Amino acid sequence: MTKLGIFVDRKTLSSSEQLNALIRCRDVAEEMGHDVDFIFPVDINKIPHMDALFIRARTDPMNITYVAAQMARFHTIPVIDDPDSIQICADKINMYSHLIKSGVSIPKTVFLSKDDLTEKVAAKLFADLGTPLILKEPSTSFSLRVEKVSDVTEFFRVAKRFIKLSDWIVVQQYVESRYDWRVGVLGGKLLYVCKYTIPSVTFKIQASVNGHIVYCGVESVPETEVPPHIIRLGIDAANAIGTGLYGVDIKNNNGD
Repeated sequence: MTKLGIFVDRKTLSSSEQLNALIRCRDVAEEMGHDVDFIFPVDINKIPHMDALFIRARTDPMNITYVAAQMARFHTIPVIDDPDSIQICADKINMYSHLIKSGVSIPKTVFLSKDDLTEKVAAKLFADLGTPLILKEPSTSFSLRVEKVSDVTEFFRVAKRFIKLSDWIVVQQYVESRYDWRVGVLGGKLLYVCKYTIPSVTFKIQASVNGHIVYCGVESVPETEVPPHIIRLGIDAANAIGTGLYGVDIKNNNGD
């Protein structure tokens, strides 16, 4: 019997839906004949006794999930997410650099250091990439520290805040879309596709609006109903990072 460890952190379980999904994952694995243990940070020394590890907590090189991934690798235990993927995807500069190097199509993207934050540079970015612009702090996840700016004043207000948190910031072309595709890829093969419907009150899949968290709508889509170029782009993007489990977000721009 295969022993599967599911690494979880109570601090990152923010809803009953997430808890129910974990329980469902355990139940399905047990129905398939596997023995399943939930492993919390305090139980991290159980990892060497597992046959495989599935990390279902927020991954970052600076927290315990990265230690768990490295421990699994050291003991030659298959792990999702693997340490290399965590390092790449936790840093948008690193991640976008991999995508660009592999020729994956992404919105026009520029990386700025503190020394680049001048009015001349800001004006050129608006001229080259259009208005508005998207600014991201590189360690962002779940749409945090992602802002839309429409003029130089807004640009500096956001950029100065982000540059206090990182040596670099990401500036991108804004792509307006009614929804995003999310393409799930595992081991270089399609796993699932869904649509994220963007709430009308924001441009992000998750945002705080008037003190309340607003989430996007989610709709599962059969593979046969997904444009082939969307699937191909998702797989190409995942392959640029590695062979693990990835959720690739693709903007829908006028149906393209």
